[in-house]
Amino acid sequence: MRRWRGLLLASALLLCASPLHAQAPLKLVASFSILGDFVKNVGGNRVEVTTLVGPDGDVHVYTPTPADVRKIADAKLLVVNGFGLEGWLPRLLEAAGGKASIVTATSGIAPLKLGSDADPHAWQSVADAEKYVLNIRDALAAADPPDAEAFRQNAQSYLAKLEALDGEVRQAVDRIPPSRRKMISTHDAFGYFAARYGIEFIAPIGVSTEAEASARDIAKIIAQVKAEHIPAVFLERISDPRLMRRISAETGARIGGTLYSDSLSDEKGDAPTYIDMVRHNITTLTSALAN
Repeated sequence: MRRWRGLLLASALLLCASPLHAQAPLKLVASFSILGDFVKNVGGNRVEVTTLVGPDGDVHVYTPTPADVRKIADAKLLVVNGFGLEGWLPRLLEAAGGKASIVTATSGIAPLKLGSDADPHAWQSVADAEKYVLNIRDALAAADPPDAEAFRQNAQSYLAKLEALDGEVRQAVDRIPPSRRKMISTHDAFGYFAARYGIEFIAPIGVSTEAEASARDIAKIIAQVKAEHIPAVFLERISDPRLMRRISAETGARIGGTLYSDSLSDEKGDAPTYIDMVRHNITTLTSALAN
């Protein structure tokens, strides 16, 4: 009997010593893989993150599934990019009918414009990615006040990594001769990168992969590549490579490699996280343009 009393007392002491906060993780949905990575870094083990458009998926042309409806209906927060990226989202929200609060990760970022369209690819500037992280941090803290301090600490640690990454990109670009800081990519996904780091990106397709390049646009770019001796064209992971291969063949510009624009890779790929993606892209660019 004394033994059982001792066990009961020890169990009671363990319960008293354990954290009072033991609620289930906060359920969140992120619209695509890059946002999902940001949320995981800020939320840590206190969140359960589901991503609608997964690795190597194209968020521009995504078609939601019935499973997506259930995911949003069960979530407390839905993290989206904004700037018109998720054109399919309103219909999905209507179908889900859930009560998830919507967090727009680009809040406070001034959008670049291409004609009348906002360029949604703000994450391509690491400085803007830091603003994504701050918006996500504040949204998680508001949704789960008991874990607010943990979210703040996680965000602070991740932001330090992003600041170091921003410096890495600047140093890498400095190694590219100014006359060679021009290149061709499939669609206009790198405008924020160009504005931040000083490499000019030329693309035959607009801000969405859903658009198609006209014969006039392609001819204009081919003439520009020849006239300005642009050294390289780059494929994009989510885009059909045939257009870039054609431009390369007709101009003599080398194919410099494959860039990640709108999606991460799976765990075995070159870009399983946002930081990996940026490092892969800048390594690919400098390898092709620096010499």
